[in-house]
Amino acid sequence: MTQTEIPSEEIEPKERVAHPFRTLRELVDFVSGKSIPSEVPTEGLRSEALPFPFLAIVGQKEMKLALLIGLINPSVGGILLVGPRGTAKTTAVRSLLDILPKVERSLCYYGCLPEDIEAGGIDAVCPDCAKKYAEGQPLSAPDRVRLNELPLNSRLEDVVGGIDERAAIHERIRVRRGILAQADRNLLYIDEINLLADDIVDAILDAAAQGSYTVRRGSISATYHSRFVLVGSMNPEEGRLRPQIMDRFGLRVIVRGLDDPTERLEAYRRVQAYQANPRGMSTAYFEDTQAAADEVQSARAQLARVTLPDNVANPAIKLVQRMGIDSLRTEISWFEAARAYTAADGRNQVTPEDLQAVASMTLRLRRSQFILDYFSNQEQEENEINTMITNLKRDN
Repeated sequence: MTQTEIPSEEIEPKERVAHPFRTLRELVDFVSGKSIPSEVPTEGLRSEALPFPFLAIVGQKEMKLALLIGLINPSVGGILLVGPRGTAKTTAVRSLLDILPKVERSLCYYGCLPEDIEAGGIDAVCPDCAKKYAEGQPLSAPDRVRLNELPLNSRLEDVVGGIDERAAIHERIRVRRGILAQADRNLLYIDEINLLADDIVDAILDAAAQGSYTVRRGSISATYHSRFVLVGSMNPEEGRLRPQIMDRFGLRVIVRGLDDPTERLEAYRRVQAYQANPRGMSTAYFEDTQAAADEVQSARAQLARVTLPDNVANPAIKLVQRMGIDSLRTEISWFEAARAYTAADGRNQVTPEDLQAVASMTLRLRRSQFILDYFSNQEQEENEINTMITNLKRDN
């Protein structure tokens, strides 16, 4: 997936919150593991549309770690959550709302940014933004990352965009931004992604690969940025995911139910408290949630300084080769996830332990038995051809 990193100087990092935990991971593990705060009232406004606190999710450490890594480093290439119903996959994604970091957001309808001019010249932006740039006016401003959801019943026109009917009323023709354009520099979440229609999947693949896409409707056209972090969830009982889109997910998490009866009971207590009083539950976790949000923002700023030494990377590459994995996206996702893990720990150099911590979520579901068998059969055929050619030369 094509991603654009935000230079650390664009968003001023906040000072790390003064809490007793040294790293983001320690904070998340502690808050997620402690009992529900006693100050949560049992009654309140039940109709409030507040997300379940991310730190209140019991267990599921790998899922929470993968989502945090995706927030810290969009270059990991997206997150896929695979598991049965009722294992908090959708809850976890929607609970990210309170810890989403800030990015530089375009002020333009078409998503133009200063870096577009730096990369492609003044013609890379729309005429209005070209004029603003010449006049020294800003083309972007800091804004929080958003969570955009793509419903299963979406039409292709909803996803990529179509003719703006409101503009047509005033005898103007303009292409309306679709969900993919709205997701630029945001999270794009698709629940039950394995049930998406093929034409929608194709549109997502094209936009994710290029980081932009063009909509043509008759004689008019418009090009939009689509640099998003793709997050998908699925229940394998309901069908497989197309290999083309599976390859776009850098992190793959197998989400299982909680094995510990104590954790299951604690999960019930927290859900009960949230359903009774969403506002009270959100308030009880407010300070820890703010600390986690600040740590994510600091880790994003730290990321640009994190390096991966050759003596750490080379053994990892050999492991990928021994596993028979051909896709170079494997190393990209693995190394970028390790860099995010290192940044979350406040360090500047990746260690073998960092690679090990994120190895499972980046390596699983990468091997293809079909490809292994195909190459084996192809090698056998090549040997037979070479043998016949050798015998032909000998006979002559």
